[in-house]
Amino acid sequence: MPKPLSLPFDPIARADELWRQRWGAVPSMAAITSIMRAQQILLGQVDAVVKPYGLTFARYEALVLLTFSRAGELPMSKIGERLMVHPTSVTNTVDRLVTAGLVDKRPNPRDGRGTLASITEKGREVVDAATRDLMAMDFGLGVYDAGQCGAIFDMLRPLRVAAGDFTESPDAAESPDAAESPDAAESPDAAESPDAAESPDAGEEV
Repeated sequence: MPKPLSLPFDPIARADELWRQRWGAVPSMAAITSIMRAQQILLGQVDAVVKPYGLTFARYEALVLLTFSRAGELPMSKIGERLMVHPTSVTNTVDRLVTAGLVDKRPNPRDGRGTLASITEKGREVVDAATRDLMAMDFGLGVYDAGQCGAIFDMLRPLRVAAGDFTESPDAAESPDAAESPDAAESPDAAESPDAAESPDAGEEV
């Protein structure tokens, strides 16, 4: 776990005060500094929890994503899209998981240039164990209750929409628990398609 700084004052509040004296009040400065520091704290905490399993939080997220797929496998491009990271980062993450025996890779039969990543049985065991530990420590957010966590999600959502993470729809969920995966609702004919069972992407739920 990250070592507590145990400072006798809040350095962000102090910076905000000095900023106001020099340039005037800019609440966004204190807000972004707090968010960046919170990211450091949370990443340090969750990485410490998954480290005994040979994971980083980024690798843990990739494993979780694969478990969300019915077939336990996804194209590398889809993994990058869902995790919102650069393809190079996806390749590095998956290769580390392959080396650890948690994921396998194979050519995508529907895309000669593409690659499928699939979670192994060992990978499922590891992600289940790591998930139990992360849930036990509330993913580092134990100082907040469920309502406050939902409020944090809702507060940050417009920022993500403005950045182009996704397109906001009129009936968009206002909390992570309010709806299923965006791909979950498919055409009523999707399950009847004769090609559905053949596609390596047909079992996707993410």
